[in-house]
Amino acid sequence: MQGFTTIDLIILIVYLAAVLFAGLRFAKKEMKGKEYFKGDGTVPWWVTSVSIFATLLSPISFLSLAGNSYAGTWIMWFAQLGMLLAIPFTIRFFLPIYSKLGIDTAYHYLELRFESKGLRVLGAVMFIIYQIGRMSIIMYLPCMVLANLTGINVNLLIIIMGVIAIIYSYTGGLKSVLWTDFIQGSVLLVGVTIALLFLIAHTDGGFGALFDAFRNDGKFLAPDQPVFSPNLLKDSVFLLIVGAGFNTMGSYVSSQDIVQRFTTTTDTKKLNKMMLTNGALSIFIATVFYLIGTGLYVFYQQNDLPPAAAQDQIFASYIAFELPVGVTGLLLAAIYAASQSTLSTGLNSVAASWTLDIQARISKKELSLEKQTKIGQYVSLAVGIFAILVSIVLANGGIKSAYEWFNGFMGLVLGILIGTFILGAFTKTANAFGAAVAFAAASAVMVGIKYFAPAGAVSIWSYSIISIVVSLLVGIPASIISRNIKGDHSIPAKNTTIYHQD
Repeated sequence: MQGFTTIDLIILIVYLAAVLFAGLRFAKKEMKGKEYFKGDGTVPWWVTSVSIFATLLSPISFLSLAGNSYAGTWIMWFAQLGMLLAIPFTIRFFLPIYSKLGIDTAYHYLELRFESKGLRVLGAVMFIIYQIGRMSIIMYLPCMVLANLTGINVNLLIIIMGVIAIIYSYTGGLKSVLWTDFIQGSVLLVGVTIALLFLIAHTDGGFGALFDAFRNDGKFLAPDQPVFSPNLLKDSVFLLIVGAGFNTMGSYVSSQDIVQRFTTTTDTKKLNKMMLTNGALSIFIATVFYLIGTGLYVFYQQNDLPPAAAQDQIFASYIAFELPVGVTGLLLAAIYAASQSTLSTGLNSVAASWTLDIQARISKKELSLEKQTKIGQYVSLAVGIFAILVSIVLANGGIKSAYEWFNGFMGLVLGILIGTFILGAFTKTANAFGAAVAFAAASAVMVGIKYFAPAGAVSIWSYSIISIVVSLLVGIPASIISRNIKGDHSIPAKNTTIYHQD
């Protein structure tokens, strides 16, 4: 058990310097206005695809997926199969709309569909608050784990991570973010695959021992875990796949950090390739993580547990104390990579949403391209500094549970946005009034379920389904009533629904 060595530290530093250099290298061309937020059209689709993958796979997932498999079963792995629902749905219905409209942000669609600046601003505000909170927790948790394993001060790790992400996000905009995401996503894929192969090679029985754990210890699915339940509010494998599919679809359709990648091109063939490649990478890496978790379960039945062997730290502990010198540095860099890619994406997406969805809407005069760029840079700088400070407070203040409540609440409300998007895309009658009422109703219902319903009465995997149903059941009648009162017989603008397209 050699732990984190000087060689590993050197590898980690070299990696961070390489990421910073790459980000600055792609920032050399001056970006102005929408180019700063959407790229200059030169980024290949496969780079953007890996960027989506890196954005969706947060470091919390990196640490927890293997831990879930180690301590329990593969039940949560089935959530990844929700992509088999989310990706075809997004490709079939939403990507053609976004491509033909040439949207600037996710919430630009709400303005075009409902002819409402207010809905666009509302969507942007909810996303920004949620994303700032998410960035803070994503810096805090991995840095705490790395600090425990490496002995490096947690505040220093947070500051380094934040500063590097701020520098290339500020200078190069989305193009720098996409390329650095590609580098970091690649490091993640290679590093984790190496870890799995090393683990299997050093486990008595190899893959056969893992399959014995599936068969004899119930490590794949526990006997009491139902595959299907007639009560769709109760946990089952079926509900997990469908519910996770709608959750993932919510990210693809209504979350600016993902939709921003779709704005880099209007070529639907490239967009479809992005989605399919991202799905394949996500299912692959989740399978690798779960194999690692089961492998660790078998390995530590044969060997002594390492220090800091808590469930969510078991993989990081294995990296630090079992892998060869040098490989440890590479894998810990992969954890850092997952954090930085999510952070840089968050900074640029918040800057884009604030500038284009809010600042440009409330400004009395049109913003020049130079002005848009400056606002975006200042926002990314300010938000980055604020997120660093919040992370440091979290790391030193012991307020984790309160922050998780806040983050969970904002994630819940942001998820409700998908109901508004589906209401707009799949109905001809919905108008701004109906959409606003539907959003309020879905928010009230979901907050009531999450915080006031008896524990376990409603599965969290049914939340998105419920919010979509509520949005449609409330939004359509409210829109019809509003139209009748106003005598409004207008139809949605061209290409804003699945029915009115070229």
